Amino acid sequence: MRSKPIVGLCADRKMLGKHPFHAVGEKYITAVIDGAEAFAVVLPSLGDAQSIEQTLSMVDGLLFTGSPSNVEPHHYAGEPSEPGTLHDPHRDATTLPLIWAAIEKGIPVMGVCRGFQEMNVVFGGTLFQKVHDQPGKMDHREKDDDTLEVQYGPVHEVHVSPEGKLHAWYGRETATVNSIHSQGVDRLGEGLQVEATAPDGLIEAFSVKDAKTFAFAVQWHPEWKHAENPLSIAIFKAFGAACRQRQQQR
Repeated sequence: MRSKPIVGLCADRKMLGKHPFHAVGEKYITAVIDGAEAFAVVLPSLGDAQSIEQTLSMVDGLLFTGSPSNVEPHHYAGEPSEPGTLHDPHRDATTLPLIWAAIEKGIPVMGVCRGFQEMNVVFGGTLFQKVHDQPGKMDHREKDDDTLEVQYGPVHEVHVSPEGKLHAWYGRETATVNSIHSQGVDRLGEGLQVEATAPDGLIEAFSVKDAKTFAFAVQWHPEWKHAENPLSIAIFKAFGAACRQRQQQR
């Protein structure tokens, strides 16, 4: 049987009881295995304790997942976060240099939610810490009391750029997506191309213009019930194809 391309998923570092654990949501793993038809491997967030070069030599693609934590604002010259904001400096120290190195090396990279925001920061972009406090912007947050089905259900349309990569994969100029975030892109990073926007103008997807391969990120959560959503199917299919091409080159 032909081996599948290896996709690394960077973990969150979180405390369970008194001990730190490295964890990735199963929905992302499932989307990699079934949607991208790849072999999923969880990568611990240990900063420079493990070599980026060795990590990149092992994988054919990288998925940077969503997370309850936010990128620390000093990485994009932002104002200090409000007290009580959840951060994950170990993840920041791992993902930010890894994203840049992977794209430079021509390894497929996909970002989701926090991963989307990380990619923007890597390219010199900035973030709104509270999109809902910005004039003219919608409230993109989920409601804590809602069920998962409601939280991850379709909320608003996005306009897909007719000349972008997403349109080439999906073939339509509109789609309805979920919305589970309080942060978002303020200034788009250098060298990034807008792929989709929300009705309030918030950037919902972008790609890296001069990337050698798949380098794409979305603010919404395509991993949620990915097999039931044509847009999610198109995204993970394109990601998987790029990872298989990388595997053949490697």
